[in-house]
Amino acid sequence: MKRISKIFIFSALILLGIWSCKKEEKRVIFQSGTAPVLTASVADSIPLAYADSNQQALKLSWTNPNYQFNTGISSLDVDYNIEIDTSGSNFTNPKRAVISTGTNLSQSFLESEFNNYLFSQLKLQTGVSHNIEIRVTAAFVGGQEPVISNVLKFIATPYAIPPKVIPPASGNLYIVGDAVAAGWPATPVQDYSAEKFTQISPTDYQLTIALNSNKEYKFVEIPGQWTYQWSVVTEQPTGDDPSQFGYGFDLNKANCRAPLASGTYKIEVDFQSGKVTLTK
Repeated sequence: MKRISKIFIFSALILLGIWSCKKEEKRVIFQSGTAPVLTASVADSIPLAYADSNQQALKLSWTNPNYQFNTGISSLDVDYNIEIDTSGSNFTNPKRAVISTGTNLSQSFLESEFNNYLFSQLKLQTGVSHNIEIRVTAAFVGGQEPVISNVLKFIATPYAIPPKVIPPASGNLYIVGDAVAAGWPATPVQDYSAEKFTQISPTDYQLTIALNSNKEYKFVEIPGQWTYQWSVVTEQPTGDDPSQFGYGFDLNKANCRAPLASGTYKIEVDFQSGKVTLTK
């Protein structure tokens, strides 16, 4: 009986200790955050001109979201992303520009920088006015508890810049090599209609085609002729991840190498920026 009483008393003391700890514990709970207020140095229209490319086009500023916990205003770092998209896309366009500014509460753009987002990222037609929208997203480092600013609307006309790599004058582009079914051109030259790119713009070409693992290829204007051929600046030791092309791109250089995994790929050759993108 005495032993049972001791066990009972000991258990009661443990429960009392746990209850005391819980009573003293103060949980930190996230309560709210205020959407940043976004303002701009210009209204309605963003100036863009090749002759003024080093001039400031736009400065954006926004307020801190003042994230609030039950213990007070948060002292944790907040990251900000600027999003630029065409009007009506509701910032769902996969080609929209997303610019990280770290913890800064403002960001300035030169005309050349902003033009590049519209021209190279959003792929907007040059010399034509476009309606665009800009917003800022704030979140704790790691993307926690995001809040979104108001949306600013502008009109902007991107300008054309000389392409980084000279495109084919004829508007024709083919892929040749043992990475594709037609192989390297033989004499007489075989049919390469399945290896011909579609010209999307004067500097942008696209083709969806099956590639053989780790085999070589080049881009040419005319199959069987090597006067104009485009490939990597530095020879690749092995096939890249399909989303990457990290060996430069230029005229009359080393052979490209297909990705390690055979399959059907969408190839985009962008002479404007000097980039090649492969997507499986």
